[in-house]
Amino acid sequence: MSLPDFLLNGSKSSTTTVVLAHGAGAPMNSLYMQAFAEGLAYRGFQVARFEFPYMHERCQTGIKKPPNRAPILLQTWAAVIDHFRPDNLIIGGKSMGGRMASMSAAEYELKNTPVKGVVCLGYPFHPTGKPEKLRTEHLVSLKTPTLICQGERDTLGTLEDVKSYSLSKSIRYHWLTDGDHGFKPRKKSGVTEQQNWDSAMDAIATFAGNL
Repeated sequence: MSLPDFLLNGSKSSTTTVVLAHGAGAPMNSLYMQAFAEGLAYRGFQVARFEFPYMHERCQTGIKKPPNRAPILLQTWAAVIDHFRPDNLIIGGKSMGGRMASMSAAEYELKNTPVKGVVCLGYPFHPTGKPEKLRTEHLVSLKTPTLICQGERDTLGTLEDVKSYSLSKSIRYHWLTDGDHGFKPRKKSGVTEQQNWDSAMDAIATFAGNL
């Protein structure tokens, strides 16, 4: 698997690098991904973003194709992790990107070369409308410190849903007030989308600082 291209933000002298992968539907330079990369760079991290093969091809050709199958996504993550120092690396991303990062972290635990931490921005605990099909098998025994930032009313895993799951104690949660899958709240909540984004970034900075 060849190494993907990176978008970099922040200082290369930072003691911790955060690598973020995009979600299923939007590229690495989407408004959401750009906001989190710049926000985390402002908080002192070097941040790298990359695209999975299908998204890179989509951006090059304009032809919309579904995500690669999991083995390709995981191979891409492996190439990215091996490019950096795993012990100085926090991996994560939006939705699917974060899920694949957590699965990669579990694989690196088996290699005895664990990454420093995992950050998931809106974890897709189950497919849309299928709460019985959980995507949590690897999260039960995950040892790598993990932070899941999740909107309280995320349809892929609400606050009430996640409370009922029995997952690893290495996982921490940061709940975004009235947030959807992208952390956007309703007006009646009295909270703005930017406030939720900033809250998630602050939580990531605190999480990373405590590792």
